Amino acid sequence: MQTIQSPEFLRTTSENNDFRKMVNALDEDLNQRNGDIQRQYDQYNKIDKIKHAIVIYVGEKPVGCGCFKRFDDETAEMKRMFVIPEMRGRKLAAQLLQELETWAVEEGCTTAVLETGLRQVEAQHLYSVAGYSRTENYGQYVGMEDSICYVKELR
Repeated sequence: MQTIQSPEFLRTTSENNDFRKMVNALDEDLNQRNGDIQRQYDQYNKIDKIKHAIVIYVGEKPVGCGCFKRFDDETAEMKRMFVIPEMRGRKLAAQLLQELETWAVEEGCTTAVLETGLRQVEAQHLYSVAGYSRTENYGQYVGMEDSICYVKELR
């Protein structure tokens, strides 16, 4: 029986090559799920100059990513969360979200917001279980019918 190695969560920036690889895999996944609809979101998913990015490693292999950026003085916007398909079902996304929230609190944030799509049912479940509540679409997502937005008070 093969032992699964414990994941490691590397705090980095969007300049990290493994982070960029994971984001590319995320974009491929979203394009497959969402088709042409995804193009309208691409402009909001730029990762240049992200100071708060995390790459998940199992062994030496990157298996997931996530990041946040400031939405306002007290709010972090969680973005670009992804775990490769073969590593799903191991609670890595939940651990990643917790790591991002912890980091956001360390940076002075008291609230987190995020957006996901109607077709990302796994993400919707994750965010609900993690204590996020549905909220009205914010910022660039106002009027976007395929967007679902969430908010959570951080501790």
